[in-house]
Amino acid sequence: MSRFKNALNARDHHVLTLRVICGVLCFIIALALFGWLTSPRHLTIHNPPDLRSGSSRAWWEIPPPTIYAFSFYIFQQLNSWTKNGDVDYPYRINSLSAYLTPNCELLLQQDAKQRKDLGESRDRVRGVSEIPERGYKEESVTIVDRDNWRVRLDLVTDEYVNAEPVKRSLVRYPLKVVRWDKNPEINPFGLALDCFFDIPQRLEVVPITKDEKKGVLH
Repeated sequence: MSRFKNALNARDHHVLTLRVICGVLCFIIALALFGWLTSPRHLTIHNPPDLRSGSSRAWWEIPPPTIYAFSFYIFQQLNSWTKNGDVDYPYRINSLSAYLTPNCELLLQQDAKQRKDLGESRDRVRGVSEIPERGYKEESVTIVDRDNWRVRLDLVTDEYVNAEPVKRSLVRYPLKVVRWDKNPEINPFGLALDCFFDIPQRLEVVPITKDEKKGVLH
């Protein structure tokens, strides 16, 4: 009799163990299903421009050339005033807000207002481009950490008023770039400008010549 009782107890313990294992498996499956449902549907992979030798990197790493290209493109667009700086500058800030941190956007809006109040952007046409032979170099981008970078852009700025060239300046702009995976639908880069980490440095001021005033730029 005792033998049968022990056999029944062993069976009951075995059934209980199987139930516990099933419960644990169900929990793991539910956890895996939740992770699958909440995982990103789109994953941005940043590849370096030159892929002739291949590339192997973690998916979250962003190559310095990509950081440089992003900062130059956005900064160039911010300073592309085609008709009137009073209108074009605020418009550019607003249209590029997805690529700017809130703090940087506020600083740029304040700068635009100050320029307008002082009459510095009225009827002002502006464009920036890279200084020849001063494009991307390894020292152009400093990696602060996984999500922060410092970029140095050497740019030439040309400004006109009523079609008359008034200024050409060569400036080094020290920009901050941060990872910004907030909304990939409107910012596929996953990056944002955080304005400056230092004061822009004037490299050279090029006077406007008589020929340039006539519309011939060298």
